[in-house]
Amino acid sequence: MDLMGFDIWALLPFILVGFAAQIVDGALGMAYGVISSTLLVSLLGMPPAQASAGVHLAEIFTTGASGLSHAFLRNIDWRLFLRLVLPGIAGGLAGVWLVTHIDAGQARPVVMAYLAAIGLLLLYRAWRFPTPKFDNPRIVVPLGLAGGFLDASGGGGWGPVVTSNLLLQGSDARKTIGTVNAVEFFLTLSISAGFFATIGAAAFTLATAGLLVGGVLAAPVAAFAARHVQPRLLLGLVGTVLTLTSGYSIWKALA
Repeated sequence: MDLMGFDIWALLPFILVGFAAQIVDGALGMAYGVISSTLLVSLLGMPPAQASAGVHLAEIFTTGASGLSHAFLRNIDWRLFLRLVLPGIAGGLAGVWLVTHIDAGQARPVVMAYLAAIGLLLLYRAWRFPTPKFDNPRIVVPLGLAGGFLDASGGGGWGPVVTSNLLLQGSDARKTIGTVNAVEFFLTLSISAGFFATIGAAAFTLATAGLLVGGVLAAPVAAFAARHVQPRLLLGLVGTVLTLTSGYSIWKALA
């Protein structure tokens, strides 16, 4: 279908990617970027830098709405927020520099190895779910740096990396999810600005529009899933899919 020179069918794969990613993210509160980047790079063949840029531009809108909602519901630990936001932004900008200054062919196995590790981390979270007790997390600044860096260089991972590690340290689940989501808006905004400054408007392609459309369409379905499907089961399924998909991509890249 072509409307005024615009090919709807070319947009469809990206809509499906955005839809699938939002289904998972809406049900788990994480993994939108990881799922989107995995499918864009592994299945649709996009360069890692362009995939990460498109995902982060789409996430500006979703994380902004999420952060405001958590603030309204008083789900944010503002002390934890201040400890995470600057390290997260610094790590994110470093990740942008890395992924835009190395050859895409060299970046592919590195990015896929990272995504495979995230898949294993999610499987571990599913095994350890739920966290047995609550305590103030001690390791925060290095976690923000690592989460921001990996989020930019891999196209996603802030939620899985930061949220899961804070929960494993005993942080309160409600406050952790709210705070990490609020910080993610500023992280995503900084990463998108970094991509725009380094590779220009070419970074934001048809994929971005598709991710936005798919995410909006999936939102009510994801809310239904969050209400009726056990998070532990979904977390295990996501970890399995990411590990297998990324492992296959590593094997294909190195073969």
